[in-house]
Amino acid sequence: MSETVKRKDRATKDGRVVSDKMAKTIVVEVERRVRHPEYTRTIKRTSRFHAHDESNAAHVGDRVRIEETRPLSKLKRWRLREILVKAEA
Repeated sequence: MSETVKRKDRATKDGRVVSDKMAKTIVVEVERRVRHPEYTRTIKRTSRFHAHDESNAAHVGDRVRIEETRPLSKLKRWRLREILVKAEA
């Protein structure tokens, strides 16, 4: 008897591809807005994530969604889930 195990939803992030020069790997920049603790002004903070792109489908400028996964290499802990918007030529 085979049972399917339902996993918890994996964490996802939306961002912009800033590099696709590596084989099957993209670098995604994710921007978030936070309130400054002292001055209460909203400021932008960015983080960069290395993500696995099996088919090399994403290119620089594309808006993508990545999902958390097991460690694939020293830096890669994310996987390309979908391309939201392709960059204009």
